[in-house]
Amino acid sequence: MLSISMSFIYADDHADLSFQTGLRDILQESKRKRQLKSGSTLPVSLTEMKSNIFTAKRPFSTSHSSVDSEEIKKFQLLAHKWWDEEGEYAALHSMNDIRVPFIRDTLLSMSSNYQLGNPLSGIKILDVGCGGGLLSEPLGRLGASVTGIDPVEDNIRTADRHKSFDPVLAERIQYKSSSLEEIVEDSMETFDVIVASEVVEHVADLEMFIKCCSQVLKPEGSLFITTINKTQLSYVLGIVVAEKIMGIVPEGTHEWEKFVPPEELERLLESNGFSVRSMKGMLYNPLSGSWSWVQSTSLNYALHAVRAGPPPQPHATDTLPETDVQQHSATAGTAGTVPDSAV
Repeated sequence: MLSISMSFIYADDHADLSFQTGLRDILQESKRKRQLKSGSTLPVSLTEMKSNIFTAKRPFSTSHSSVDSEEIKKFQLLAHKWWDEEGEYAALHSMNDIRVPFIRDTLLSMSSNYQLGNPLSGIKILDVGCGGGLLSEPLGRLGASVTGIDPVEDNIRTADRHKSFDPVLAERIQYKSSSLEEIVEDSMETFDVIVASEVVEHVADLEMFIKCCSQVLKPEGSLFITTINKTQLSYVLGIVVAEKIMGIVPEGTHEWEKFVPPEELERLLESNGFSVRSMKGMLYNPLSGSWSWVQSTSLNYALHAVRAGPPPQPHATDTLPETDVQQHSATAGTAGTVPDSAV
């Protein structure tokens, strides 16, 4: 049945050749593994799958928090497995090979002041949904001062324990069990950079989340997001294949209804004072266990957005007091006249 899905997977006119080749290999391997399981079938039919895709919508949150309690329960069970590079979080470990250079190189391109060996020195980064610290640690090694927050207390315990093995990281990274909105009041315009990697597809209130990012980020600060697009392809590969067939991530990790199309995310960002500077697609190959950049954003994608800077200060001549303006006008009006005494 997976072979039938190829007809609409390759219908994406924006998918490049390497993207298509990678998908073909992944699906063929998935089909082979499924055939080894006698009597196994896909959990849903293709017809039902496509029907769900066209009708499902992102759940509406009535809470005043971006944290989803059901998501907390899921990640609580896996809190002790963050640093198993061949376990449930293997794909996130290998994602560092492309997301860390993406963050580093983007920031360096925006500034000429950096130290060799510690290129991110002096930069304050907030890692939202830091989990066990998989992204916080490499950013700390690049010299950044990192604050990692996560609402799952056991995740923070795991992150704290792991960073303690490296004295340098122990100084550069601090972790806190907290949601994003809980730190807003004490962290207004505090951070130079925010990273939210594989997070927004798990939050309960995406608009609140983006608004809070804007509040704790300094003007002209950078926001980096990686997430999953909401497409037919992301349902097939991100949930059916990755969770139900190949077990790349535990079943139930993702809800397709909460996936975020790039245009929706860009709209929310722009309405909260951000401008999207770059966006590109990402593809995970479970056969090699590696990520690569691709042209298509039909599956995973990464973006960099910048918060608007402060409004331009009015020119000094634009703010002259009214009396000064009148005096200036009177002086200008008499300029060039000859005094009567000189006649």
